Amino acid sequence: MKISMIVGASALALAAGMANAQVNGQYKAAYGAPLALQTNGTGFGNAAGGDAFFAGGSELDGLYAYQSGGNLNLLFTGNLETNYNKFNVFIDNGSGTGQNQLDSSTFFGLNGNLSGLRFDTGFAATHYLSVTHGGGQSTSNGYGLFVNAGRVAAVGGNAVDGDYLGGNDGTTNGVLTGFGGNNYFNALVAVNNSNGAGVDGSGLGSGPAGVLTGIEIQIPLSSLGVASINGLKISAFINGQNFDYLSNQVLGGLAAGTGNLGSDGTGAGTGNVAGINFNNFAGEQFVRIPAPGVAGLMGLAGLAAARRRRA
Repeated sequence: MKISMIVGASALALAAGMANAQVNGQYKAAYGAPLALQTNGTGFGNAAGGDAFFAGGSELDGLYAYQSGGNLNLLFTGNLETNYNKFNVFIDNGSGTGQNQLDSSTFFGLNGNLSGLRFDTGFAATHYLSVTHGGGQSTSNGYGLFVNAGRVAAVGGNAVDGDYLGGNDGTTNGVLTGFGGNNYFNALVAVNNSNGAGVDGSGLGSGPAGVLTGIEIQIPLSSLGVASINGLKISAFINGQNFDYLSNQVLGGLAAGTGNLGSDGTGAGTGNVAGINFNNFAGEQFVRIPAPGVAGLMGLAGLAAARRRRA
């Protein structure tokens, strides 16, 4: 039986109803503790850090989440190389209507090279979002960020909404523009690549918990067909430029020492990722957003105590 990669629980209940913060790729107190931390060094290059836009490598150090103003807020700490590699996020809203094995013929806007990828048992993608960026090392020489997203149809269903949502130059607090304003998800996306710590090419480096910048996403819960973030499941990974070669940067994480998955799970490249089956790897390569309970109460108590100390 696989064991979830949950590391801790944010004070999700307290964060609900808080005013929306800027979407800028930086950690906010509302995120609380990480839901997952990376367990494996990066095989897609170790970014030196220091530049909000440019990165020479990719890593996923941690996942944080909170709910506010009817939105799901996600922060994936780390770096996304500015070479048009892809950051892929899949969400399971718990409806039971999603896909455990992707069939690209049933949804728009995501490259067909992802067709055939199989998630762990217990995860069925209902929504997706893909982020990429590049074009230059700053806004002054052509930097741009681009986002695709949409819904995943039920197995055997007809294609549903999904396509290019738009992009930005990294200075808009996550606002996406372009493609006729067709951001039907009403998503906000921002990347801050300034991290130079966290995991590296040989292992866990200085530790993933210390990284507080990365890819930040805000999606209205109504776009996901839910009223609360509790019960959502998230699977995320760094992919190649053509969606056809998975890195070893996955959340939930892979076992320490696991190399890039490539197209077939062994690092080979075959032109698509139909050979990837996350059931073949220990642990769950997805992260559960926990329902309120003991852990949530502990988070609330800790936050209340911190407030008393500051008073």
